Amino acid sequence: MRKRIVGLATLVALLAIVLFGLPLAILVSKYLLDDERAELERIADVAAVASSINLARGEPPGAMPETENDTMLGLYDATGRRVSGEGPLAADQLVQRAMTGNEVADDSPNEIMLALPISSHGSVLGVIRAATPFDEAYQRIAEAWLLMVSLGIVALLLVWLVARALAARLIRPLERLSTAARTLGQGDFSVRADTSGIAEIDSCASDLNSTAARLDELITRERAFSADASHQLRTPLTSLRLGLEIALDDAGQDLRGAVVTAIEDTDRLQRTIEDLLRLARDSTRVTDPLDLAPLLDEIEDTWLRRLAGQGRALRIVSSAQLPTARASAAAVRQVLSVLLDNAASHGSGTVTVAVRDAGDAVAIDVSDQGKGISNPPSQLFTRRSNGATGHGIGLALARSLAEAEGGRLSLSRPSPPTFTLHIPADSTQPVSDNHTVVSCR
Repeated sequence: MRKRIVGLATLVALLAIVLFGLPLAILVSKYLLDDERAELERIADVAAVASSINLARGEPPGAMPETENDTMLGLYDATGRRVSGEGPLAADQLVQRAMTGNEVADDSPNEIMLALPISSHGSVLGVIRAATPFDEAYQRIAEAWLLMVSLGIVALLLVWLVARALAARLIRPLERLSTAARTLGQGDFSVRADTSGIAEIDSCASDLNSTAARLDELITRERAFSADASHQLRTPLTSLRLGLEIALDDAGQDLRGAVVTAIEDTDRLQRTIEDLLRLARDSTRVTDPLDLAPLLDEIEDTWLRRLAGQGRALRIVSSAQLPTARASAAAVRQVLSVLLDNAASHGSGTVTVAVRDAGDAVAIDVSDQGKGISNPPSQLFTRRSNGATGHGIGLALARSLAEAEGGRLSLSRPSPPTFTLHIPADSTQPVSDNHTVVSCR
């Protein structure tokens, strides 16, 4: 592209110089020829003035004035005989035409010629014939043309240099833009194109940066979904597999009941996947009122059996009056799933889920009777890198989901470990009048 810009600019300059230079060269040639004729006429006038006095007195004419540049002067009397100077011995057609009393100018292939009559009282006394070769005029024309060609070459050279500089200024940001696009195509979505001060190129750079930011956000969300989905599905899948293996190994096991339980677990897995997909791709927060009763029933159905298999109990406590909470049921379900999974995997004793009124929010406490948590909260809720081993995804996911709903998740008490989820409450809605619900198995 650089060569095209330079070549096109040089070609345009060449066409402009040719279109302007050719008429100018013709005008210069005409001007120099006219100047040569004017100079020849001046010389002839000087010779005519010098010879007219002698011709009027009938005296022999003197010598012709000295000239430069090989100009020939000749004086012819009324009979057409050359009486002084240089030229044909007898009057030629040019001199004969001047005998009528009119100045005559003519060009031969090799000379510029002029015949100037010398008159007195209406009669022609003689004719001055002046002739100069074209060589002098041609030399001046050639010098003028050479100067014009030289100036044209200099102009072309300047245009070429300026075109190279402009092409470099235009191509450099385009090359950077191309490099950024190539880097983006290789999967580095952090790349950003710099501004160049050229509006059109900066517009392309802005669009590329916006595309890179959108792709970066999309890939980040998809990667987060993959990690979150694997974390959230690992435990239910393990539980489902163990239930089916136990049903297969135990000869007296009710296979129909095991299949029904497996189907229910599969439905929960499907709902978990749908929740994660919705939460990963939805950019707007759900503001519908949250019905906690079905959510608590679902938690009881899901976790009671798993905790019972460990010889542990599940206790669900709900306050009598709760403000109306506004949050996504899918987000709250996944947050509580993470907290209950941690309590089942790392805690001990009874797991308690308590729902209470926290003023401007609905608080849900999840606790167990374990030894407690020694890690600082800043480390507890930090998502680990993909290469790290062990845990580090669940609590970070739960906090991000809570914050996306306008709430917050915190460690309210390290021992016994108690996590509290605060869900924003709608102050415009009346407080729901529910009876205190205590479920303990």
